[in-house]
Amino acid sequence: MISGKVKVYITVKTYPTISRKYAELVCTAGIMEDGSWIRLYPMPYRLLNDEQKYPKYSWIEVEVEKNTSDFRIESYRPQLESIEVHHVYKKSGHVDWNERRRIVLGNSEVYTNLQTIIDKAKSKESPMSLAIFKPAKIISVDCERCDPNWDSNKLESLAAQARQMNLFQTEQEREEEFRVVQKIPYTFYYVFEDDEGKRSRATIEDWEIGMLYLNCLKRNDEKTAIEKVKHKFYDEYTKRDTYFFLGTTLSNHYISKNPFIVIGVFPLPMPPEHEQLSLF
Repeated sequence: MISGKVKVYITVKTYPTISRKYAELVCTAGIMEDGSWIRLYPMPYRLLNDEQKYPKYSWIEVEVEKNTSDFRIESYRPQLESIEVHHVYKKSGHVDWNERRRIVLGNSEVYTNLQTIIDKAKSKESPMSLAIFKPAKIISVDCERCDPNWDSNKLESLAAQARQMNLFQTEQEREEEFRVVQKIPYTFYYVFEDDEGKRSRATIEDWEIGMLYLNCLKRNDEKTAIEKVKHKFYDEYTKRDTYFFLGTTLSNHYISKNPFIVIGVFPLPMPPEHEQLSLF
């Protein structure tokens, strides 16, 4: 069990959700220097100071303690005031994917069989809840309409907290501060196969898929925005050396037959040797 300051390479930021207790939360996870996973929760990302707002694929240092309300072995509670953001790896103004590959895949186990990680998740003694997974084949990206609004009870609870904490602000100032992130009115899924041909369907909760949809929607109708999301996450990513960051949700960890969802996508460029072979 970890206690104290840790150095984490951030690989996962999910699209924000809202909570009665903590306002907006972003599921954050990353890989430590020894290749092991850590989940930082709760993380009210948009309430952090600007210099603490870590981008994906950056190193941070943070004081942590075991999150005793979460049985999953990787879950730790961050001390928000201790967050320090360090190196963001780039190369000549461009993303250094070789460096990302080295850090993420260099010391970490990569799984190709879904049942293997499900069995590890169901362990009562050491329930694993984060993993790097290499799909044998990505079949499709599906999309389904969902409720476009946040839970009204949660919103009212958060509004009451805002009023209580900001007694000396005007109503307009409170409203400005209380603006929550827009809810995505669609749920996106990956359909994929593992190394035994087992087909699965998993929700995608990557921060980037939500932001991509919203950015596309600014210039297009909903149908076109969805098509552009599918183009990016399927057409483009199936041409790359793509890995999934999989994670479980606390409420479904022991309940669901397959508790894993896609909490991040790692679309590496194809290795040079693969590109060379593909020419023939």
